[in-house]
Amino acid sequence: MRGGRWRRIASQLGRSVTVWAVSTLTMLVLAGILPDFRLQSPDGESATHIAVTAAFGAGAFGVLSALVWPLLVRLLLLVPALVLGLLVFVLNGSLLLVALRLNPASSAEAAPETAVVVAAVMSAVASATGAALAVRDDDAYRRRLYRLADRRRRRGPAGPSAPGTVFLQLDGVGHDVLVAAAGKGVMPTVARWLRGTHRLTAWRTDWSSQTGASQLGILHGSNHDVPAFRWYEKDTREVMVCNRPTSAAELQRRAVERTGDGGLLGADGASRGNLFSGGADEQALVLSIATRRRGRENRSRAGYFAYFSDPANAVRTAMSFVAEVGREIGQSTRAVARGQRPRVARGGLYPLVRAFATVVERDVVVAAVMGDMLAGRTAVYADLVAYDEVAHHSGPVSRDAEQVLARLDRALALIAQVAEHAPRPYRIVVLSDHGQSPGETFRARYGLGLGDLVRAGCGLPVPRRARRTHSGAEARAAVRAALRRPVEAGGEQQHPARRRSEPLVLASGNLGLVSFPDVPHRMSKEEIDARHPALLTTLANHPGIGFLLVRSEEHGGVVLGAYGAEIPLDMLDDKPGPLEVFGPGAADAVRRTHSFPHTADIMVNSSHDPADGEVLAFEEQIGSHGGLGGAQARPFLLSPLAFSEPVEAGADLVGAEQVHRVLRRWLHESNGPQVPLDTKPEERAA
Repeated sequence: MRGGRWRRIASQLGRSVTVWAVSTLTMLVLAGILPDFRLQSPDGESATHIAVTAAFGAGAFGVLSALVWPLLVRLLLLVPALVLGLLVFVLNGSLLLVALRLNPASSAEAAPETAVVVAAVMSAVASATGAALAVRDDDAYRRRLYRLADRRRRRGPAGPSAPGTVFLQLDGVGHDVLVAAAGKGVMPTVARWLRGTHRLTAWRTDWSSQTGASQLGILHGSNHDVPAFRWYEKDTREVMVCNRPTSAAELQRRAVERTGDGGLLGADGASRGNLFSGGADEQALVLSIATRRRGRENRSRAGYFAYFSDPANAVRTAMSFVAEVGREIGQSTRAVARGQRPRVARGGLYPLVRAFATVVERDVVVAAVMGDMLAGRTAVYADLVAYDEVAHHSGPVSRDAEQVLARLDRALALIAQVAEHAPRPYRIVVLSDHGQSPGETFRARYGLGLGDLVRAGCGLPVPRRARRTHSGAEARAAVRAALRRPVEAGGEQQHPARRRSEPLVLASGNLGLVSFPDVPHRMSKEEIDARHPALLTTLANHPGIGFLLVRSEEHGGVVLGAYGAEIPLDMLDDKPGPLEVFGPGAADAVRRTHSFPHTADIMVNSSHDPADGEVLAFEEQIGSHGGLGGAQARPFLLSPLAFSEPVEAGADLVGAEQVHRVLRRWLHESNGPQVPLDTKPEERAA
């Protein structure tokens, strides 16, 4: 036992000396290459003195990186995440300058910008050398992975025999996209699992096919009253947005209150990179806790500290961040040069946002998951958002998005390798929260946005550009016909509606929500017709709109479509009308949303072409999700064969709440968190 301990100490010492020697050599090479970096005085010095200077500088830089860097990262937690990658280089270069000046006998000098380059290269070389030396040493490999994780985490039980479960959410990856990527060799890890160890199940989202609704249902068992990604609540006079910290916290509170349960991860769980906590004790990069005062272990940005406290990680991720920004600029430039259609603008801050989602968030979350596994946690749920972000702007089946899938597959492979070193066996479940449907934007096709069309249908002023479009002209003509009044010289009907509060139009992918804030209740069709006689007709007959949902004083709720179609909700099964092209389950999804307290006065779903799966987003996205139509409503669940079947043969897996119950059952089968297996969250809330 004692001999093994001394051997590990000797092995670690040998690796440290080797890394030091390689770093010294790297510094000497860089001094010979870079004109603004030197290790000797202008008069010249002996080779021995230069070597000693390099050795001292390399050693001091390594010690400072180990001791000072974690303190700097703590301060960086106060810095916006997008700025973090840019500061990494500057701070690392500053540490090198300090290291060179610690030796009083040294004449070494470096220009500030050169110090940044030297520090980055030395950190990368030291990291690569340490990794290469640890390849055959399982203990060293484990220790290196621990450094990627949160060093302040509490260790789980020593060597538990029951399997743990890791849930990895590939945000926005649809079932068919995953199958195609595995079949083409883009995702070899997934393909290997499909051939032997895992089963693939498609499931169907609710009407609101977006991360907020799906992840809330999956983690907390209820997504009741989440009609869209963003919506207006008349009782509080607030716009709720799923990815806003205050809204996420409130939605989580409502779900916990409704179910009476803390969430899927309530027993020894970890939540990483999610909108919601799932009741986990260990949380990092979780949006719903971002506004709370919490302990150091549970701060929403704690995961950044855990990862960037290693300067080699910081430099590697920062370099990848810069490369990804360059990749996006190149790809968007090529798309413009080729005249690619459909296409949306990808300038401004988007290259930085994409790089953060595809590099920083991925690296930090994957490292946190590895740390959780090596700590032996029972259940881990993590969200990887890279594909979703790129697919919105490049398209869900584009080459750009395919490259992101390949990198996500490598992350899955790394996590699977780490499972071999964990103190307990792990079962890895991969799932998605929704898919994405392709198609050009509503504005690109018709020249005006949904908000412009609603205003035109209300007889309100719209921009001149929108008035000149065919849709705008038809809407204004419908208003004139409905009111039987001429248009005034100013170009718009002088109607009392102009003195009322204007309609609030919000978009969630190809789902639009129209609310009238000055009316305290959900308006009925009859009230809307009395106030704006042409509005519902204008919307329902527009070729870019598939159907409307409104409350009816006579029928309770009706679906409106083109050519005067008006179908009560309780008759949709026999007469689907405009819902027919949206496939099975559409009627149930619409009826469920109609029951929500905060459903908008008018729910608008874009048209859908079942032949090519295209929809028309009301946002500037060529890959969208949020409503009904196409692949957006068909995500996947990839589960180990060791678990029971998600649903009985021939049955469909429908809704995020049912997915939650399946995952709970699997945790129970693994003898993990002992949670109740109630079948309906409504029963628990009763």
